[in-house]
Amino acid sequence: MSRLHISDDPSLLDIGLIHRFLSEQTAWARDIPRATVERALAHSLCLGGYLDGSQVAFARITTDRATFAYLADVFVLPAQRGKGYSKQLMAAVLAHPDLQGLRRFMLATSDAHGLYAQYGFAPPARPETLMERYFPAIYQDQATATASGKAE
Repeated sequence: MSRLHISDDPSLLDIGLIHRFLSEQTAWARDIPRATVERALAHSLCLGGYLDGSQVAFARITTDRATFAYLADVFVLPAQRGKGYSKQLMAAVLAHPDLQGLRRFMLATSDAHGLYAQYGFAPPARPETLMERYFPAIYQDQATATASGKAE
């Protein structure tokens, strides 16, 4: 197994690659506008995983760096899967100095429960206390509105 170079340096992020992957290859961010990705990256702690200088993995953490974090947009490019890179990325996320001592660290996943369970993530202890506003088709709705001239 090759070792990923993992960095939180925002200047190393391949924003085009991240946008293409999220907008074209995920269920959770299908059709996300590039400007939205850029804004999310600018206001998050991001870790990129690199092989020979090319980005192959990514994780974004929304956090106050004191009490709470939300892990989102985690991916390894399809050609690099099955090589342990997701585990290296998760180990780096949890070891990051800005993410120590948090009271709550959350994520949502539809298919990677086994991976995240290895790092202590579990269903909410008190799900009755959690609420959300969820708009799963927001990017498609915005694109349709823009195409029909209803929004800019």
